[in-house]
Amino acid sequence: MTSSASFDTLESLQADIAELIDRLPHLKNRQFIQQALTTILRLADSDIERLDWKILSASLADMERGFQLFHAYRHVRKVTIFGSARLAPDTPEYHMAVEFGRAVSQLGFMVMTGGGGGIMQAGHEGAGRENSFGLNIQLPFEQQANPVIEGDSKLIHFKYFFTRKLFLLKESDAVALFPGGFGTQDEAFECMTLSQTGKFGPVPLVLIDPPGGDYWQSWSRYIDQQLVQKGLVSPDDPSLYTVTDDLDVACDAITRFYQVYHSSRYVGEQLVIRLTTDLSAEELERLNSEFNDILVKGRIEKSQILPQEGQDETAELPRLILYFNQRDLGRLYQMISLINQMGTHSLAQTGHPERK
Repeated sequence: MTSSASFDTLESLQADIAELIDRLPHLKNRQFIQQALTTILRLADSDIERLDWKILSASLADMERGFQLFHAYRHVRKVTIFGSARLAPDTPEYHMAVEFGRAVSQLGFMVMTGGGGGIMQAGHEGAGRENSFGLNIQLPFEQQANPVIEGDSKLIHFKYFFTRKLFLLKESDAVALFPGGFGTQDEAFECMTLSQTGKFGPVPLVLIDPPGGDYWQSWSRYIDQQLVQKGLVSPDDPSLYTVTDDLDVACDAITRFYQVYHSSRYVGEQLVIRLTTDLSAEELERLNSEFNDILVKGRIEKSQILPQEGQDETAELPRLILYFNQRDLGRLYQMISLINQMGTHSLAQTGHPERK
């Protein structure tokens, strides 16, 4: 028999759903809210297991916390730092991560990590609590939040790795990878895979060794010898990332990425690249000459905001539009690199790469 408390909860839910349905035609994102509700209704009529419902509800709760937290920071660029939880404060890798966190925060970026110890704590130490996010995971070991971020409102405890990683990548405008174990290798290869397939980014990926270190240098040699030379990845795919043991090079790889390139999205079959400043006719012609091979049809054209983009917050930015083949992502990164060498830069533009 159902308790009266449960009846009260059900009655409250019924009232909330009724109110939502009444407001739905006037909500900005009504089509997606309707799709989500329709999916829940279809599942409710299906015969999925109790465990499936637990996974669904816990995942939604994870995502709700993430969406609510990051909404207030959506206009600030963020750098995600991955690396070992086991590296001690007296190691050169830890020291390098502290210096990197401090450097990118001084450039105006905020820092995101998994919220634990080792490299994650080092990144937070460098950036400072006020410039840090911690996206922790509930584990039977190595799960405690580090003392820098513990108790902060920007610390979230996720139930699932996949929801945690969703936000570590979705909210990031750059990824910095320091040496680490299986988890760091997983994060590195997933970043490469998602970048290579166009499911993440484009964003700068920087693999950072301490001065004189060879962790990522040897990793890069493995990629070249075992993947590139054997034709398992494209020869252009190493353009997706930068390997360095120099802090200035690491920071420059991030800030330079947003010198002219701002962001991108697909509108139908067209890739729309938003720019911080317009390109000249000569510069556009050079792009068409050097990157014609990545086009399905047509040319790279200059454009203003497209009607399909709606009330986009980047409405005032100039754009490039192209029918990108969605396959040669390494070449796309090369084109973005060339774009960032173009345009007329004001001090305000080049001085604030952290602004979205």
